[in-house]
Amino acid sequence: MRPVQPQKDGPRSNNEITVPEVQLINAEGTNIGVVRTSEAIAMALDAGMDLVEIAPNSTPPVCKILDLGKYKYAAQKKAAETRKKQKVIEVKEIKLRPNIDDHDYDVKMRSVEKFIGEGDKVKVTMRFRGREMAHQEIGLELLNKVRTQFDEIAKVESNPRAEGRQMVMVLAPR
Repeated sequence: MRPVQPQKDGPRSNNEITVPEVQLINAEGTNIGVVRTSEAIAMALDAGMDLVEIAPNSTPPVCKILDLGKYKYAAQKKAAETRKKQKVIEVKEIKLRPNIDDHDYDVKMRSVEKFIGEGDKVKVTMRFRGREMAHQEIGLELLNKVRTQFDEIAKVESNPRAEGRQMVMVLAPR
């Protein structure tokens, strides 16, 4: 049984390249052509750099003479930059009751507007307690009022649906 090699992160370099021939690109970016791997490694060491496998799946594999440390550092920086630019969409929740007062409704709608403006989804939950369950149409009317109010800036991702003692609707930014 062969010993298992630990998985290496990043591209193969220098003596890790086991193919007999490689397509070589020198440090200036000039394509030299197909060269034996041992010659390519010798050329890289003469230049004080490393032979790094850039495109391992091509035939023959494409290798470039460059500084491996700088290459890994640049790749790490690029990955960090793309992570920083990603926006994670959160789902914020606003809870309402069927007999909510006008001012309380306005305060909650300002929050909804702020959340949608920030690019987050908003889950509007209408809660029914006790005898309110007999008048779910009041809650549905209120959710439809929310939908029409935010028609320009938000689209309805899921229409109002009853889930036990509550009714739920999800709004997403346009």
